[in-house]
Amino acid sequence: MNSALTLASQIAAGQRRAVDVLDDTLARIRADGSNAFTEVTQARARREAAEIDARRERGEPLPPLAGVPYAVKNLFDIAGVVTLAGAKVNAANAPAHQDGPLISRLRAAGAVLVGALNMDEHAYGFTTENSHYGPCRNPHDPDRIAGGSSGGSAAAVAAGLVPLTLGSDTNGSIRVPASLCGVFGLKPTYGRLPRSGSFPFVYGLDHLGALAGTVPDLALAYDLMQGPWADDPACAQRPLEATLPALDERPLRVAVLGGYFDDWAGPQARRSVAAAASVLGARDVVTLQGADQARAAAFIITGAEGGALHRHQLIARYDDYEPYSRDRLVAGSLIPATWVTQAQRIRQRFREAVLPWFAQYDVLIAPATPVPATPIGTDTLTLAGRAMPARASMGLLTQPISCIGLPVATAPLWQGEGDTAHLPLGVQLIAAPWREDLCLAAARALERAGLAACRKAAA
Repeated sequence: MNSALTLASQIAAGQRRAVDVLDDTLARIRADGSNAFTEVTQARARREAAEIDARRERGEPLPPLAGVPYAVKNLFDIAGVVTLAGAKVNAANAPAHQDGPLISRLRAAGAVLVGALNMDEHAYGFTTENSHYGPCRNPHDPDRIAGGSSGGSAAAVAAGLVPLTLGSDTNGSIRVPASLCGVFGLKPTYGRLPRSGSFPFVYGLDHLGALAGTVPDLALAYDLMQGPWADDPACAQRPLEATLPALDERPLRVAVLGGYFDDWAGPQARRSVAAAASVLGARDVVTLQGADQARAAAFIITGAEGGALHRHQLIARYDDYEPYSRDRLVAGSLIPATWVTQAQRIRQRFREAVLPWFAQYDVLIAPATPVPATPIGTDTLTLAGRAMPARASMGLLTQPISCIGLPVATAPLWQGEGDTAHLPLGVQLIAAPWREDLCLAAARALERAGLAACRKAAA
């Protein structure tokens, strides 16, 4: 699979037809064993691809992603398709009556939607070991997890099925699978992209974003999806700010996050950070006081808001929920209001402690996951000499950052040794609010240096 920009260029030049690109894409999806897709929108995709070819034959100018196939996490509304959000309880719902705004914007840019992607039930997980629709498998090792909750979104890119996907990130659900599958991902600033037309999880933490095989693809998709949206108050006022033209024009001041972010990092995670720091010229180490408390606050806010959202369905259809997410949602619905209030105070204090660092640095580097992808079914792993729950611990390093809504690009690095030599582990490139351009510029620098890359998964 070529990059999105390459495919669009070939189609615009008449070197390839959009319908032929689509046929190749559908053949790859049929042959793939990662279980990344839960729905293939073949009829719709054929209509969209044929429309692109007809426009080119008429001599009309084509939009920037003309004919590029992409797919979305199955919590995005797709007209005529049931929005599953990874759950059995949603399977009998009526199909969505219209596309969500991000899908509409990509369609206007000429992209061709080929399907919906596997995920953790209701986005509450970090592994995409979905018991209803089957686990999503890591394309670099099918016995291992793809990460989650946007596991299908990362696996589809890593497997070369499509060059671009959309996902969501509440506590790390773009960054974790991007790290474990070896693709680039972007969690924008909270409120940057509209969340309307997607199944919600935690209003105060939910972000939507993209995953891609190259940084220019990621930046272009992000640029095309920007713009205010009245139905999402968090996104009602933000102007469009282009990032793609400026990717190679940013001298960056970069530091490494130590303390909490180093304490919970395994050996490969530390090697990834050191390698990225060397390329980006980061010599200083910054400690974000209160990161552990911010993660705890994120857990409480997630549990309380998620539990409240699902309370009525849990009462009516308890047995149709996955036990893993169901038990946490039930527990979350019982969290006292005083705990949530205190969690919000901790969140605000942490934000106030972190933001001043961006007067000194443009980008802060941290590992995206503590360890590379674990075998499917792993219950515990050892971190800092302690046995930890494997599923929850994949978000150890992402939750404090999403708790305060900062923009983060994830870049895939390949610093594994021994049994994990074939597995990636990414770094988070964190910037101040609304400075996605800096995150992406840092990721592009790593990509241009040959350190960060989306490698083709072995057949």
